[in-house]
Amino acid sequence: MNKPVILSEDTLAAPIVVDTPAPPPVAKPAFAIIGAISFSHLLNDLMQSLIPSVYPILKDNYALDFGQIGMITLAFMFTSSMLQPLVGAYTDKYPKPFSLALGMGFTFAGLILLSVAHHYWTILVAAALVGTGSAVFHPESSRIARMASGGRVGMAQSVFQVGGNLGTAIGPVLAALIIVPFGQPSIAWFSLVAALAIVVLWRIGLWYKPRVAQRKAVHAVIAEERSSTRTLVALGVLMVLLFSKTFYVASISSYYTFFLMQKFGVTTQASQMYLFLFLGASAVGVFFGGPLGDRFGRKYVIWFSIIGALPFTLALPYVGLFGSAVLSILIGFIISSATPAIIVYAQELMPHRLGMISGLFYGLTFGFGGIGAAVLGELGDLKGIDFVYQVCAWLPAIGLLAVFLPQIKRHKL
Repeated sequence: MNKPVILSEDTLAAPIVVDTPAPPPVAKPAFAIIGAISFSHLLNDLMQSLIPSVYPILKDNYALDFGQIGMITLAFMFTSSMLQPLVGAYTDKYPKPFSLALGMGFTFAGLILLSVAHHYWTILVAAALVGTGSAVFHPESSRIARMASGGRVGMAQSVFQVGGNLGTAIGPVLAALIIVPFGQPSIAWFSLVAALAIVVLWRIGLWYKPRVAQRKAVHAVIAEERSSTRTLVALGVLMVLLFSKTFYVASISSYYTFFLMQKFGVTTQASQMYLFLFLGASAVGVFFGGPLGDRFGRKYVIWFSIIGALPFTLALPYVGLFGSAVLSILIGFIISSATPAIIVYAQELMPHRLGMISGLFYGLTFGFGGIGAAVLGELGDLKGIDFVYQVCAWLPAIGLLAVFLPQIKRHKL
């Protein structure tokens, strides 16, 4: 065996030992693979978004109360968020080139089961299966996007995440066009989407398989307690920043339509169009956030994307309808640019644990979003929707904690 090579602390928050020679880096981005994994992300998140879209049908068909609807969400969110870091940690140690296709099989089975479910507990199992498919998908697909980046990891992460954003936006539209008029059995038609995703992911697995042997066997070595502490502190700060961002986005995505209808008297249809402006700006922000991080550094993009949104979030509760539209676009673009920067920064802190880190942060995004929607809903019931936005306006101020993030050098795996 080759003698270990110790990398300096300038490269990582803690030194690491490389047991095998590093493979030559990819000369340029593999755009076909990046595009394919982004398209797969679109398909995956499209199917995920079907779960809440069919709640009205399930509620009417089986006389479910809101507590039971909440349990369906919990079944989906628990498996999709809690399993992701576990799946990521496993694939860090035991790479599985075709695990993505296998994971999509859980989603396929969940959709088929949901289409024929006639009992509440069967619906819970179906939702949990779809969540499991999502948990398997995100950690390894994020790793593949990084491997195919050719060093432009921010760009690759942005393209990958934009696919998911588009899928989340398309899912409810397709549900309205297909599932609402044709009923619960039509959910089975979306299993064809899962089948398409399985084919695409199998092809990606064929690209990934010969590269598994080239992955460096990297193991963490805690040479100094200070190095380990710095890494943990940085990860903790990133989690808090993700919390502030995700909670604010949850306040918009879940309650912005109610805010506009109550304050300005707009119709439900019009309020949905204003929400679309925010979601569209968010997708654009995600797309640019990664490349900007490649160009200027992740830390600076994180600073800008969270603190930079603060003046606009503070003004949003007090402006008119047109001002709300303009500010929502600015907030959506700025605050969403943080997402790829946070994910890539976390990956660079612990490049030997890419799957675990990716799964942890994607899982936290799901978890924080679900908790945020529930907590803010209760707050809105108690104090009113205007109060929700007055409180949430201060969430970006938490971005000041970014001062504790260390400056790290970029490197490739």
